Amino acid sequence: MNIFKDLKVIELASVLAAPSVGQFFAECGAKVIKIENPLTSGDVTRCWKLPSENPSNSVSAYFSAINWGKASLALNIYDKEDKEKLYQEIKNADIVLASYKKGDAEKLGVDYQTLKKINPKLIYGHITGYGTESSKVGYDALIQAETGFVFMNGEKEEIENSENDTRKKLEGTKMPVALVDILAAHQLKEGLLVALLKREKEGYNFEGSYVTVSLYESALSSLANQATNWLNAGHSPQKMGSEHPNIFPYGTIFQTKTDALMLVVGSDKQFSVLCEILNINSISKDERFETNANRVRNREVLRPILEKAFLQTESKEILQTLEKNNVPAGSVNDIPKAFENETAQELLFNDTATGLRGVKTFVARFDNQAHNLDLNAPPTFDNDSR
Repeated sequence: MNIFKDLKVIELASVLAAPSVGQFFAECGAKVIKIENPLTSGDVTRCWKLPSENPSNSVSAYFSAINWGKASLALNIYDKEDKEKLYQEIKNADIVLASYKKGDAEKLGVDYQTLKKINPKLIYGHITGYGTESSKVGYDALIQAETGFVFMNGEKEEIENSENDTRKKLEGTKMPVALVDILAAHQLKEGLLVALLKREKEGYNFEGSYVTVSLYESALSSLANQATNWLNAGHSPQKMGSEHPNIFPYGTIFQTKTDALMLVVGSDKQFSVLCEILNINSISKDERFETNANRVRNREVLRPILEKAFLQTESKEILQTLEKNNVPAGSVNDIPKAFENETAQELLFNDTATGLRGVKTFVARFDNQAHNLDLNAPPTFDNDSR
């Protein structure tokens, strides 16, 4: 899909959130120029390396996550000559992506109001940590902590202090990916697409657009049912492992003779069929478990019954039977296993020259056809690209 082949995007951002928006536009055919500071050897994620990586390679595994299809331009925008080169690029750009905290873009002369004078129809996408009026730097892990994700995430644990005193453990767990960065990136993509649609509708009368998204608001807006469980039912979500507060057994992991699987039963009919498959028919007719509301209420009684039944099965056979009978369940895979899947393989970028591989960030299909635009590998950092 090459819908944005005539679009030019200037990326004044680093790390994950805004750069992933840049890759989205690259995947849809846009020309994306990543501006990198030669004083810092480019995007900081170029040096975020695993012990197994080549320390002299300027393209790290992390950098490879969201920088496919871009060109890199080394510019020190503190330098007058380099800044003028940037302004020349801005003149015919459609979109600028930025991730500056309050005041920094103005100091550098790359804020929306300044760039709009150079290009009045510019669309400026700006990701911040806590909003344009806050000077606080936003970090994904901290915002996961501040917005409830870390508190909710993790296994239910308790510390026994005495026979009569049990207190809940306070530690939590952040998500193993920078989830808030990714959520904010999707929010900014949506905002920029709306701005592009506005430009198409207004045509000559379009006067540019300043689109802002904060990590903090993106996190809060993604709390979904966990937020409304609190707002409407007064329930403060607690740690439940992978289980669901409103449905049971949904997200529950069970061990079989051979492996672990996850069960996601969302209806009473599915639960009844599950019990038949596990040869515990009477359980589905037990008043305590007949309805989802009762199963949620009595989950601590039901869970060990299901655990015992699953221990009599083998993962491959039981998963085939569950799928055949439309009971949702799946294996618990590690990342290598997940990428053995044929669909996962179809989402990969492979660059034979460098040996680098990456994953598409835009997976929508149109007329049931995947967009398979070939992208260049993430650019190496070249101080002489100026």
